[in-house]
Amino acid sequence: MKEQLQKIKEETQEQLVKLASSEELQELKIRVFGKKGTLTSLQKQMGALSAEERPLMGQIINDVRSQLEKACEAKLKEFEKQELEIRLREERIDITLPGYCLSRGHQHPLSKVIEEIEDIFIGMGFSIVEGPEIETDYYNFEALNLPKDHPARDMQDTFFITEDILLRTQTSPVQVRTMEKLVPQLPVKIIAPGKVFRNDDDATHSPMFHQVEGLLVDKGVRMSDLKGILLYFSRQMFGESREIRLRPSFFPFTEPSAEVDVSCMLCGGTGCRLCKGTGWIEILGSGMVHPRVLEMGGYDPKEVTGFAFGMGVERIAMLKYGIEDMRLLYDNDIRFLSQF
Repeated sequence: MKEQLQKIKEETQEQLVKLASSEELQELKIRVFGKKGTLTSLQKQMGALSAEERPLMGQIINDVRSQLEKACEAKLKEFEKQELEIRLREERIDITLPGYCLSRGHQHPLSKVIEEIEDIFIGMGFSIVEGPEIETDYYNFEALNLPKDHPARDMQDTFFITEDILLRTQTSPVQVRTMEKLVPQLPVKIIAPGKVFRNDDDATHSPMFHQVEGLLVDKGVRMSDLKGILLYFSRQMFGESREIRLRPSFFPFTEPSAEVDVSCMLCGGTGCRLCKGTGWIEILGSGMVHPRVLEMGGYDPKEVTGFAFGMGVERIAMLKYGIEDMRLLYDNDIRFLSQF
């Protein structure tokens, strides 16, 4: 058995010298120390020895095992050092090379337009307020002069959560909520940007889109004040040469009501594809706040008047940047967004 042990030791040492990788080292350790390894098999033969020989032979085998394990460990450290040197050579950084050009982030066009709208109206003394996107039927409809049986409710395909809870279809509910909080304070001069929801989805509509609602309530507010504010806004947003016109319309929460058109920014009003030959482009709805809405907000319509307007941010962005399909604003295509 001593001769066998000596032979295992010498062969293992010879093979260690010839190894070329840590994988080969692992295979050698299995052949020697594994369950069926040469050294393990030799240990199993100790049962045939006499009681006097067993302790002595066990000590010799343990010494050989310890020597071979230390040799294997030294060889493994040698391989690890070699592999580290190879990795360092491969990963070495040449500081003389030019740096990588990182792609810069871009502000979304809707965010740019909302900020621009806010800046324009803040410059005219308006404050920014916000309201909940999950709204009650009362604030979304009834407080805006749209009772349960009002036919104008059909103008908006609403997402109802329960019979009385819904996703707001406009930012107009913020008008009444703000008046309730501020009454009897004057003036009430706010804009309310935010998300709204309607069951639409095509090239010019989205089930989720953005609006900016405006409200001014004070003593002696007139339709001419509304026109002046919107003319200033249009020229700041689309260019100093823009003109606006107000066309009679109907909204349940304003009386009188008007659609607001801006002179075409492409043809200057002479007629083109963008304005469909009319020279004008519709941009928002507006009007004098209905007396019933003032009452619901806590103000006396005999003492104060007000105007309100609402615009779709997506429409403003499409006109400002010449975007023909609203869905581009939500596709997250980096080629599109990088233009802004």
